[in-house]
Amino acid sequence: MPARWKVLGAVLALVVVTVVAVAGWRWWSARDRTDLQQAMAVAPSDGERFSFTDWAAVRAELGSDVDADSPAGDVRAMLDEAFDADLAATSALVESSEQLQSRYGFSPASLEWELFSQGASGAAVVMRLGEDAGTDDVADRLREIGYTEPEDDDGVWTGGDTLLAGIGDVTPELAHVALDADAGLVVASDNVEYLRGLLGGDGAVLEGLDDEDLDDAVAQAGEPVAAAVYTADNVCSALAMSQADPTDAAEGERLVDEAGGVHPLTGFVMATQPGGDVRVAMALESADQAREDADSRATLAAGPAPGQGGDFADRFELGRVAAEDEVVTMDLAPVEGSYVLSDLSTGPVLFATC
Repeated sequence: MPARWKVLGAVLALVVVTVVAVAGWRWWSARDRTDLQQAMAVAPSDGERFSFTDWAAVRAELGSDVDADSPAGDVRAMLDEAFDADLAATSALVESSEQLQSRYGFSPASLEWELFSQGASGAAVVMRLGEDAGTDDVADRLREIGYTEPEDDDGVWTGGDTLLAGIGDVTPELAHVALDADAGLVVASDNVEYLRGLLGGDGAVLEGLDDEDLDDAVAQAGEPVAAAVYTADNVCSALAMSQADPTDAAEGERLVDEAGGVHPLTGFVMATQPGGDVRVAMALESADQAREDADSRATLAAGPAPGQGGDFADRFELGRVAAEDEVVTMDLAPVEGSYVLSDLSTGPVLFATC
């Protein structure tokens, strides 16, 4: 056999091995984990509040057949329907959807999922491309739009406010973009230095939070279509009754005392499930605290909603409440016309107070 054919055969074999390795990595990373768990595994480690949207699941819930080739107007119509179903309020991409679809090569019509991370140091959107999409196409689109290409494949494509203003209707979070070809991820932020810091020295090193309590809550959150996720520090400020006016705060304190008191939360997830029900998962420091809080927080979730107005029963029917190890879960069935995830993922929320 001529030497050149031996070389060609070796190159083709290497390509096949590489493709199989990437596919195998994606399969291994996804096994036995929900999409939310997969997203949190690559979340910025300094994030404090996370908004998750499983776009593949949203499309399935709506019975929508939009894809990467659909007209931007069809994508907009799908998103309007998603809002009506309370499935899109967690997304940072909705207002940018038409430009994303027509110019960036990805959008809610084709993404697997999106995770919007916010913390004291910065904010970023982590997006998983669909199985048939690749970062090479996204790179070509970024180049055409006018982003400045990095010297290295795993560097940051810099855009900035002026570039986005010229495009129009694009979230500031897309000012700067990084691509991880192996993981099929697009990571974007409005702060170029923050994004570079997330990448580290060897490409997109997004290894999630070192937070076992939050991991436990995420693991008990069901199969989320959309979710709000809070670390301990964030939930005990964002959802606490201290957010309420003095009258409602005093009423909340009285109700908590009557219910038997509560312990501080160490992690919190509120997640819309397939079919529309909502699962709340609250992590505590110990199994004993979880058992005690299961009773008291169930009582709170079945009563008045100071700070929100009316009663929680106006918004949902309280289903099963359980304590498993250090996590309390509540199943909520939204009343027709109510938007439980949208309304109760910001405080004050009495049953989630610390």
